[in-house]
Amino acid sequence: MTGNTINSKDSNKATIETNYGNIVVQLNPDEAPITVQNFKTYVNESFYDNTLFHRVIDGFMIQGGGFDATSGQEKQTHDSIKLESNNGLKNDRGTLAMARTNIPDSATSQFFINTQNNDFLNYASPANPGYAVFGKVIEGMDVVDKISKVQTDSNDKPLEDVVIKSVSFVR
Repeated sequence: MTGNTINSKDSNKATIETNYGNIVVQLNPDEAPITVQNFKTYVNESFYDNTLFHRVIDGFMIQGGGFDATSGQEKQTHDSIKLESNNGLKNDRGTLAMARTNIPDSATSQFFINTQNNDFLNYASPANPGYAVFGKVIEGMDVVDKISKVQTDSNDKPLEDVVIKSVSFVR
């Protein structure tokens, strides 16, 4: 789609180009403004270019956006953001959500795509805050499914690299 790449101010759709094919996501800035702006910042900085889907669990999710594909090392990120999981969006099949540690406000660059409905990841209460959904796959769910079936080691790391070549905004 050369020529359609635009600045994030004009679009809430992004193409995640992988070595398995393209995934197009629709972002939800009304429900998750902090999270969407965070993702857009990383996209605009080309942070996701040449990173990995480094954690793949068939029947659950695929996670990426934090490890350099060349070195295999975790990339330096911006400060973590406030968790926006209580926004009405659910961790349903095809949704895009922020990965984080056990600390609610710890998300930085890593995201995951749910490959099934994962209700247990939804906001339940302040004591069980869940994971912030901020978008959904609108094209390329077949690519997500293909990635979810790759062989992994005992740490859920794909045996062969699943590379995020680039992420760019489209109209």
